[in-house]
Amino acid sequence: MKAKYIEEALKVIPEPQILVNAVSRRVRQLNSGSRPMIEAEIGAGFADIALQEIASGKIGVVRHSEAEAA
Repeated sequence: MKAKYIEEALKVIPEPQILVNAVSRRVRQLNSGSRPMIEAEIGAGFADIALQEIASGKIGVVRHSEAEAA
């Protein structure tokens, strides 16, 4: 994982543990055949793609209390 992608993603999801969980869930989806929601660099790893998707606002997280209110 590239440090610049981590820094950008932390601006969107500032809690590191939640960011790790979001990235790992998205990496599993990409490994299962989901297509990237961004134009990824050639040779980019799934973790870097997930971080870029988060940084660009394509992926976010919803807190449990927010999900219940919706």
